[in-house]
Amino acid sequence: MTKIKICGLTRSEDIWAANRYKPDYIGFVFAKKSRRYLTERQAVQLKRMLSDEIQAVGVFVNETKETVARLLCERTIDIAQLHGQETEQDIRWIREQTGRPVIKAVAVQSILDMDRWQESSADYLLFDNGAGGTGCTFDWDLIAGCEKPFFLAGGIGPDNLADALTKGAYAIDLSSAAETNGYKDPRKIGELIKMVRES
Repeated sequence: MTKIKICGLTRSEDIWAANRYKPDYIGFVFAKKSRRYLTERQAVQLKRMLSDEIQAVGVFVNETKETVARLLCERTIDIAQLHGQETEQDIRWIREQTGRPVIKAVAVQSILDMDRWQESSADYLLFDNGAGGTGCTFDWDLIAGCEKPFFLAGGIGPDNLADALTKGAYAIDLSSAAETNGYKDPRKIGELIKMVRES
């Protein structure tokens, strides 16, 4: 069954909704330019409230590998998601230092973008349009044939979720579609998770 990630949780209400509807993953965004940005202190507080059945993914953009590794080792997060210009050496170092999984985000504009990372030591790839959290999709035909487990992100919502589920993704990554007026909406979270699990 396709896994589900709800990204960009920022409030205790978001955690309560996650604990109720049980996505496989939730995302804490540590990129300061994001409107969903969390401080480390906020993330620690929210992680304490999170069900042990749900894994917390830390989303980073060009953060130092030492900071990423520390948050993994401190169990503030369970998985690192890297959205910047991190190198294969950075990914390997984080995995070796922490023993924890790494997701490498790839902006897909041509099939070459996918092919370039197929041999990466990252545990998973994440394909999106390159500007996370915008609610915009990309050409999903470009990722056909990807052999590495991947998260599919970018503009996925009720209208195209069924189509997204046919693309072979290990997990569907949802954010904007789970919000109302810029905040996570428990009703939408529940409906989206139900759609994935009943597909």
